[in-house]
Amino acid sequence: MSYLDNILFAIILGLGFGYFAINVKKLIRNIKLGQDVNRTDNSAERWKNMAMIALGQSKMVKRPIAGILHIIVYVGFIIINLELLEIIIDGLFGTHRAFSFMGGFYDVLIASFEILAVLVIISVIAFWIRRNVIKIKRFVNSDMKAWPKSDANYILYFEIVLMSLFLIMNASDYWLQQMDVNHYDEAGSFPISQFIAPLFNGLSEGVVIIIERTAWWLHICGILVFLNYLYFSKHLHILLAFPNTYFANLNPQ
Repeated sequence: MSYLDNILFAIILGLGFGYFAINVKKLIRNIKLGQDVNRTDNSAERWKNMAMIALGQSKMVKRPIAGILHIIVYVGFIIINLELLEIIIDGLFGTHRAFSFMGGFYDVLIASFEILAVLVIISVIAFWIRRNVIKIKRFVNSDMKAWPKSDANYILYFEIVLMSLFLIMNASDYWLQQMDVNHYDEAGSFPISQFIAPLFNGLSEGVVIIIERTAWWLHICGILVFLNYLYFSKHLHILLAFPNTYFANLNPQ
């Protein structure tokens, strides 16, 4: 990666997080319009409340199928995007898999991320079918049409694209590692993408590098777009669910 790539990456990263920070300030401003309330009491109950609701476990009691799918998508998305830290380091400093120094632990991480990525894709497809094909009753109410329906589908499409780009990025990276291409040192374990890599057989190293770089850039740009889209979506709770449930009113209604 040339210095020009590093500079471009830093600019895109700055714009993405900068716009997100502006919207976060708006959220904080709106929250501060309310009256101050002390919600720091009974921390044990608050942690329990956050775990049960924010992670979707309470849904498993009323709607087990939706609850399980919700947990897979939510936890999978959060954990998989831990690799965003590595992408940021690689993008800024031109390294390749900066965390590979962790050895076997890194292999376990990448393998886990790939398995979660597939589970997320499967869960998202199930969500899409339930919402658009089966049309479960609560999804066809008048308040779930127009923008609410479109918004929900946009989120599902985002998830599928981001997870797919992640697997394509890994598959092409794995192929380049096996071909011993310069700068693509062996690092990571790829239980899923190793089966995608043979699709690149017959292509030149240059073409596969372009595929890997394209998937890499689209993945990070997609994450930044998704992050900033959340501010305009009802799915902002992906970010705010934990503080909202922790600081919720514990008194009986």
